[in-house]
Formats: sequence, C-alpha cells, structure tokens
Amino acid sequence: MNLAKVSVNGQITVPVEIRRELGLKEGDKVLFFKRDNGDVTIKNASAFAIHEAQQAFSSVAERLGNPSEEEIQSWVNEVRYGSDK
Repeated sequence: MNLAKVSVNGQITVPVEIRRELGLKEGDKVLFFKRDNGDVTIKNASAFAIHEAQQAFSSVAERLGNPSEEEIQSWVNEVRYGSDK
C-alpha cells in the first residue's frame, strides 16, 4: 500500500514504486478509471493508448491474414507515395 497526500491545488505525488510500475517519467500523463464498484485505477496514458491501438489493429491484421512487416511497410509506402517504394 502507498499513501499520497492531496495538496491544496488537488495535486498528488505518485509514490516512486507506482511510478516505476507504470513506467512514468516527468511530464507523462495518467488516466484515471472509475470502476462500477467505486474503485479507481490509474494507468500510464501513453502505454494505454498504445495498448488500445494494438488491440484495434490486431483484428485488422487477422482479417488481412497476419501480413509480414515487409507487406505492411509496402502498404504504408503505397498510401504515402502512391506506389511501393
């Protein structure tokens, strides 16, 4: 268990153990999620966004037959430059 004090401005200092666990560095943003049971969860906003994108893209990859990195890069080049470069 870790304890943090709320300042007059509503700020808290995230305990070092929690910062390490979440991979937080100075300037990072955090997300707070309120669960149905009233508990609140904190997550690293960048890591959460990457995870959500990976989840969204995984279903696309499956529909496309799990293409290789080279195939994906070829598609990206085609969209960017109009041809496979």
